[in-house]
Amino acid sequence: MPRACVGTTIPSYYGVRTALNLFQASTRLWWDDECSGFDLLTSLEAIEEKQEGDPKMARLRVQLLQRAIQLPMRDDVASLAQKLVAGGLIPDKGASEAIHIGVASVHRMDYIVTWNFKHIANPFMRDRLREMVYEAGFHLPVLCSPDELLQYNEDYGSVKPTQSLLKCVA
Repeated sequence: MPRACVGTTIPSYYGVRTALNLFQASTRLWWDDECSGFDLLTSLEAIEEKQEGDPKMARLRVQLLQRAIQLPMRDDVASLAQKLVAGGLIPDKGASEAIHIGVASVHRMDYIVTWNFKHIANPFMRDRLREMVYEAGFHLPVLCSPDELLQYNEDYGSVKPTQSLLKCVA
């Protein structure tokens, strides 16, 4: 079964209190449909980050992440994260994103599922990120959003996201 590392944006969009949007609808549809059948994993970094902010929402985010197996933090994760920051791919203030990429790469995840297009699933830096992770001796997982995984499900008959998303936002 494919393994997906989920970060902080997935439970954040699942439980967001603002008006329903497509990111939230895609996230809920993907999550509630058994996450494309993937084994879910996460990091302590993601869990700790989700405990911040409004206490009620933080409990929901942490509760959602309890579904995921927590991957251990290892020295090579920290080393890879430091290289990503030192190499200028991830800014200092985005160190938690570097740790998330490090955890997923070191533990050989198949996917990183995220809505973070600024520091993680950024198409303009994906190749450089892949190269830097490879040079450190690891493989960068596929970087994608829940919406992209719903498209995958549609091809195999599991979910029809266009119809389902329209129901979610209607």
